[in-house]
Amino acid sequence: MDVMTKAEVDKVERIALAAKPIRPRDAATLILLDRKGDEFLVLMGRRHARHAFMPGKFVFPGGRTDPADSRIPVATPLHPEDQARLTAGVGRTSPARARAIALSAIRETYEEAGLLIGRKGAFATTKRDWRGFAEHGVRPSLETLRFIARAITPPNRVRRFDTRFFSAWREDVAVELPDGGPTNELEELVWLPLAKARQADIPDITSAILEELEKRLVDDPLLRPGGSVPFYRLIGNRFVREIL
Repeated sequence: MDVMTKAEVDKVERIALAAKPIRPRDAATLILLDRKGDEFLVLMGRRHARHAFMPGKFVFPGGRTDPADSRIPVATPLHPEDQARLTAGVGRTSPARARAIALSAIRETYEEAGLLIGRKGAFATTKRDWRGFAEHGVRPSLETLRFIARAITPPNRVRRFDTRFFSAWREDVAVELPDGGPTNELEELVWLPLAKARQADIPDITSAILEELEKRLVDDPLLRPGGSVPFYRLIGNRFVREIL
């Protein structure tokens, strides 16, 4: 669990600033959406105040991509258009790596929120972090995930991630555990209307992604495959937005 005291965080930050930029690690986040009438709601949780990365902030469930994520069978693959955008842009993201990144969004949503996305059915695995899917009879599924955005943490930060933001609908959840996920990454989970979510204590990049998502929902309330995907990163001293 990535919990550090403030003094430890300050020390790590000083070391990071004096060292070469840390290479960002692949990570994924899932923006789970629900719809009530004409209003869209999004699931968010608050990170512990003692976390080294984004302490006390409201965020979407998510985290880094683990090696085991590349070896998990799925009920359905990524939609070809979402896969094509995941493999575009800087870096060399293979289709297999894109699949693993998407799966990490599903795994983290289970671990942090107790929501298992997939299809009901027999599922077996020897990978510890995926055993919950086997226990609850859920086969992970990727076809309903939509690639919404990508962002790379700027250099000289305590931790750096190359994060892909996905979205899915609450109806894509096969099992919802009453007591939440097995980890303690998030202190509370709330469903917020998009407008209220943007007013919460959230990181700047989260605010930008929510704004992008709102615009996309206006044009396409169903979030069909093929929508444009913004990519945020720092080039030199300038924060840029590109389209994948």
